[in-house]
Amino acid sequence: MERPILQPRFKNSPHFKDFWEKGNGKQLIEFSGAEISFKDFGKFAAYFYHVDEIGDQVVKDVYLTKKFHEASREIEHYIRNGVLQDDNVPESVKKLFIETQRKPEWLNDDLLKIGAELCMRSGLDALISLRDYCLIGGYDYAYLNKPLIVTEALKKGAVKRLSETLDFWVNATRYNALEIHSKGYEFAIKTRLIHSYARLSIKKHYQNWDTENWGEPINSWDMMATYIGFSLVFLHSLQKLGNTFSKEEELGIFHLWKYVGYLLGIPESLLPDNKKQATEYFYLWTAIQPPSDKDSALLAHSLLNESLENPILKFKFQRKNLRYLHICCTWYLLDDEVCKRLSIPDVSNKNAFPVVKKMINKVYNTLISRNTRIEAGNKKHLKVLEDYLRITAASNFH
Repeated sequence: MERPILQPRFKNSPHFKDFWEKGNGKQLIEFSGAEISFKDFGKFAAYFYHVDEIGDQVVKDVYLTKKFHEASREIEHYIRNGVLQDDNVPESVKKLFIETQRKPEWLNDDLLKIGAELCMRSGLDALISLRDYCLIGGYDYAYLNKPLIVTEALKKGAVKRLSETLDFWVNATRYNALEIHSKGYEFAIKTRLIHSYARLSIKKHYQNWDTENWGEPINSWDMMATYIGFSLVFLHSLQKLGNTFSKEEELGIFHLWKYVGYLLGIPESLLPDNKKQATEYFYLWTAIQPPSDKDSALLAHSLLNESLENPILKFKFQRKNLRYLHICCTWYLLDDEVCKRLSIPDVSNKNAFPVVKKMINKVYNTLISRNTRIEAGNKKHLKVLEDYLRITAASNFH
């Protein structure tokens, strides 16, 4: 049976109009100078049913033919040592690694460096943005979250999921992280294969997957939206928290995530070069996403309650206070309607912390040199990551 042509089915829905006419979508248009319309919708819609076929074939040829630990060891060998054209390896492995070992012509090492520096110098604001805007805001898109729900991510727990996301982000955004065989490159290849493994598992074991409405599991268009979260939404959040950045730094962030997306197997035509393109691409994608549902609210509350479950902070009152601060930032960074849909608790004095943080940032960014902020931010990121890895390695969060 032929699949019907996808339409921007939610373009007249209240949640879509509110976001783009009154909420953060309106701010993104002003922030980026985007010219929004549906004229290019057809160019993107097919990617809702498009997946990384190379990654899927590698999983079939390697992970599904031997024990998991043996397959993982084999892939790590390829990542660290590379693959040559005449190596005796499966054709899918050869195709994936020959492709990712060859740097694309458009890659600019200077822009990669500048993008990494902006991530580092953003310090704890970067982590607040990723968690309280990018991640929890993404939960408002019900279909985007279906792979998380059907693979029972809630059972794994928010501490473990947050640790994995942080591990990936930190290791992809340091100096030279994306050089072939380096740590960021390794994370990109492994994440790509995790996506393929999850997709094949869903298609095999979850009979009720609604491809027509939800798209293919972890499809290319959803992947584009996710990585726009790491670039466009991340920058918008930093700005809302009182940070400034140059035009070159903006381009650096987009360039960095364009290359990460390329390594992850996202088609190049879906990877924006700047905030204008990103906003225009994101606008089209949001027209096929319904607002949050009960699963979205469960994911959001799991993330909020992570602060209470996480033993990094010793005392209960510290953990409760941290949860309160994240709730305050979520209300400040997201639209009120989104927070209500996700059932984010309405706490007292919720603007106080973000407003004070914004004022402090403006002073700090004026008085402290850029290089000092880069060094300090890098240390903070590595310390937080170290704490999370220690907790998840030493506990039963798995």
